[in-house]
Amino acid sequence: MENEIIHENNKFYTVIEGQECHLEYMIEDDNSIVFYHTYVPPALRGHGLAMEIIKEGLDYAKSQNMKFVPACSAVRTFVRKYPEYEKDMR
Repeated sequence: MENEIIHENNKFYTVIEGQECHLEYMIEDDNSIVFYHTYVPPALRGHGLAMEIIKEGLDYAKSQNMKFVPACSAVRTFVRKYPEYEKDMR
């Protein structure tokens, strides 16, 4: 599934059927980004939307030469599934 993912206001998100799916973060310092909350509405779960959004967030962190902190369980699950992202973890 390829959805348009928007990045603004410390959030990566997409809107499907009028419902927002998102990954929120905060910048901890010049070198670190903390991903702390992922949400997909119940009706949209099971379609890989969280994984798409998390990938976008982690790829953004890498493009900014930032390490990331997986403070959200969904981000930790993503990294277990795709261990190539571990090298960018703080």
